[in-house]
Amino acid sequence: MASSRAPAVRVAPGRAPLPQPGPAPSPRATKNKLSEDSDAPPPKRSHIFYGSLEEKERERIAKGESGLLGRERVKAAIEAGNINITSGEVFDLEDHISERQAEVLAEFERRKRARQINVSTDDSEVKACLRALGEPITLFGEGPAERRERLRNILSVVGTDALEKTKKDDEKSKKSKEEYQQTWYHEGPNSLKTARLWIANYSLPRATKRLEEARLYKEIPEATRTSQKQELHKSLRSLNNFCSQIGDDRPISYCHFSPNSKLLATACWSGLCKLWSVPDCSLVHTLRGHNTNVGAIVFHPQATVSLDKKDINLASCAADGSVKLWNLESDEPVADIEGHTMRVARVMWHPSGRFLGTTCYDHSWRLWDLQAQEEILHQEGHSKGVYDIAFHIDGSLAGTGGMDAFGRVWDLRTGRCIMFLEGHLKEIYGINFSPNGYHIATGSGDNTCKVWDLRQRKCVYTIPAHQNLVTGVKFEPTHGNFLLTGAYDNTAKIWTHPGWSPLKTLAGHEGKVMGLDISSDGQLIATCSYDRTFKLWMAE
Repeated sequence: MASSRAPAVRVAPGRAPLPQPGPAPSPRATKNKLSEDSDAPPPKRSHIFYGSLEEKERERIAKGESGLLGRERVKAAIEAGNINITSGEVFDLEDHISERQAEVLAEFERRKRARQINVSTDDSEVKACLRALGEPITLFGEGPAERRERLRNILSVVGTDALEKTKKDDEKSKKSKEEYQQTWYHEGPNSLKTARLWIANYSLPRATKRLEEARLYKEIPEATRTSQKQELHKSLRSLNNFCSQIGDDRPISYCHFSPNSKLLATACWSGLCKLWSVPDCSLVHTLRGHNTNVGAIVFHPQATVSLDKKDINLASCAADGSVKLWNLESDEPVADIEGHTMRVARVMWHPSGRFLGTTCYDHSWRLWDLQAQEEILHQEGHSKGVYDIAFHIDGSLAGTGGMDAFGRVWDLRTGRCIMFLEGHLKEIYGINFSPNGYHIATGSGDNTCKVWDLRQRKCVYTIPAHQNLVTGVKFEPTHGNFLLTGAYDNTAKIWTHPGWSPLKTLAGHEGKVMGLDISSDGQLIATCSYDRTFKLWMAE
């Protein structure tokens, strides 16, 4: 018999039961449900604000809508930086965009200017321009093309006028340096003007006489002149040491023959000056007055010839700046020349005998008028101490050699430096004028002797004279037929003039040759040395 219950449905474990089919809804019920849904209000959506919430937030906080808790949260958010309450500062986007546009336009203009700038294709000129602009002349791995492009870019920024300006500035600085290096003169006393006129009147007749003698000598036949030179060279090659004398217990720094060649004056580091008879080398006088190293002692041009023994016959100088004058009768100085504060290296008489020249380590040399008994010229011009001085045979010129390796020739009649002797590498320790009137010899610490020509105003020959510094140079005083040099290699050497070939080496000293001289007749040569001796040399 059939049952009236519905059949059972089994559900597998882990599965949801299937929906049970119910009775189908009626059409009227469906219609009522749709009408209810259409009458329901739409869901509330959140508001979206554009722009700043500052004003809204200020109003809400002022009304207190958020309450105490809301205020605390807003404060915490402001402190945390999540809410920015500004003080009226704004960022103008349009100005920022216009600035960037201006930069881009400026860059385009710069590139346009760079294309229009003409730059030299010579790499050396490009480097010179870069150096003038204060830029590095080359960069690592940079070639000429890149260097030119870099210069073009720099000029497009600073402008081409900058290069012209730097060139003008360089020219101005060069001009100022040249003006600074030029010799300057200042107004001297009336006594100096009087002395210059006196020297001019004294030197011009002597120059005329010298030129006349040169013309007469040129008229001598060439064969006769050659034979005379050969005889002179033969006698010079036969020079021998015939007298050697211990002069003091300290080194002898200087020696000088009297004008009549009968006396020899020596200066010593002990402070003593001595007079020796020639040729027997016996002591005649000992001159006591200096307390330190004596640099030089020289005879008056007319001493022992026409000058009285009671008059001033000698002058000497020392390392303490003292200059003393002596006669031939007293052992003590008859006068002192005061004014030097530093070492006086050399002293020399003017050919007239009226003036005395001194060189000092204060970078200057001075000319003293012994007739007026005053200093008439204090001449600067060297950058270091002045060591030696010599006067032209006419008396018109003076030559000075300095520790700055330069020599200068001064015209005593005008005060101008007429020749600058530039060429030595080290200090100039000796300078001398030739009797022919136009040759000058200088000896230096660079071991060489240079011969200069006043007519050409240049060095005409450099003699590699010695193996050590040259202490002195001396022309034969009558005609200048040979040149004598002495040095720290313990020797003195004789050189032909002209030609400058070696004739004789005077070797015999055991120490450095400190000084040398030639007698006025050219027959005797004297050398003094660090070994405390002086020697006389004579042809056999």
